Amino acid sequence: MNDFDGLVAAITGGAGGIGAATANLLAARGATVVVLDRVPPAADHAYLPCDITDEATISAVASSLDRLDILVNNAGIGAQGDVSANDREEWHRVLDVNVVSMARLTAALLPQLRQSEHAAVVNVSSVVALVGVRNRALYSATKGAVSALTLAMAADHLSDGIRVNCVTPGTADTPWVGNLLSTAADPEAESAALRARQPMGRLVTPEEVANAIAYLASPLSASTTGTALSVDGGMATLKTG
Repeated sequence: MNDFDGLVAAITGGAGGIGAATANLLAARGATVVVLDRVPPAADHAYLPCDITDEATISAVASSLDRLDILVNNAGIGAQGDVSANDREEWHRVLDVNVVSMARLTAALLPQLRQSEHAAVVNVSSVVALVGVRNRALYSATKGAVSALTLAMAADHLSDGIRVNCVTPGTADTPWVGNLLSTAADPEAESAALRARQPMGRLVTPEEVANAIAYLASPLSASTTGTALSVDGGMATLKTG
């Protein structure tokens, strides 16, 4: 497919995991991809160093991008524990990375997006925005905010010709999940538990999430906005046991 031919796509957190899979897929389908990350990508994409929590960096990125058609807000960090487990500083840090920075970067790039005939923003939320999962209070709060923010952005920028959607992945086979498993008391048992809580019995792959992002970002989906697309192996909607 070449539905992204001639379009410029920027992807935060594009050096690894879901972001890297998305960068590779959009490039394969014709896009000029710009990875926004603190580390450069392994693949041969354009790269702008970017700490999304830093206003000066955001301004530098906005100044460097003369044109932008697609923004994928993928960068984020995790947190574990119930409401008593994370101190105020961590609450502010995770909210800043996962929610506030997503809004600030999008705001900085609105001038470029408004000039595009195929403008699309895709935010990466999570299945935990839809279902309660133990020991994910802070992370769930941020991803619930991302889903709500997506709807608000879609309404606000409809008149600008900018479509805004989000994906809600289940537990994906990413480096972050790998690190989580490595710190568990029994990594094999924890891995089995993660697989078992998804009705399909396996983790979601980064490539599967990337395909959903590509669908939402594609000009072929020009009537799709304000939508949350689940890629969770049925976790949010199916009960099989």
